[in-house]
Amino acid sequence: MDLSGLRRHNPRSLAGRREAAVLAPVIARGGEAHLLFTKRAAHLGEHPGQMSFPGGGREPIDRTLTDTALREADEEVGMRPNEVDVVGRIDDTRTSSKYAVRPFVGVAPDREYIPDESEVAEVAVLSVDALTDPANYESERRVGHPEYGDHRVHYFHVDGYTVWGVTGQMVVQLLERTTDWRAPAEPDRVVGADAELPI
Repeated sequence: MDLSGLRRHNPRSLAGRREAAVLAPVIARGGEAHLLFTKRAAHLGEHPGQMSFPGGGREPIDRTLTDTALREADEEVGMRPNEVDVVGRIDDTRTSSKYAVRPFVGVAPDREYIPDESEVAEVAVLSVDALTDPANYESERRVGHPEYGDHRVHYFHVDGYTVWGVTGQMVVQLLERTTDWRAPAEPDRVVGADAELPI
């Protein structure tokens, strides 16, 4: 992965929605780049069981959204702020839960990370080579959604995990900015808004 092309500036606010931030941790393992994900606990009210990057809503103690991302990574998996080198960010993303999320990218050490069971069911470290393998990727265009209209959903199936939804959108952007991989121009299929999810 070439992280030099990531955005560096950090605007102060995300107007119109609740502010949140996530950290996409890049880990070198066996000489290859990996991304660390969390599997959200099944009892959570929003997006239970889904794969995500560590993160959450901005709190009054957070001076910046970078602080939010680092604090949440520490709380969720024990990734200490002083061991993360934040190298840039990708574009802000809106979620169905009314958040505007700023995704930061940071380099973190390869060690064991322990999930906080109140929020995280599992920690998964997935290789970038596997994420960019065409055999592990699919997408679909969902049409007629009452809130989002027609929109594309990306799915990465790696090591028994499926990364999709907002996190899947973030992964597409991150990979397209840091590797030679590009999402195909057209989705694999077109389905209705209520079609069963391939996960």
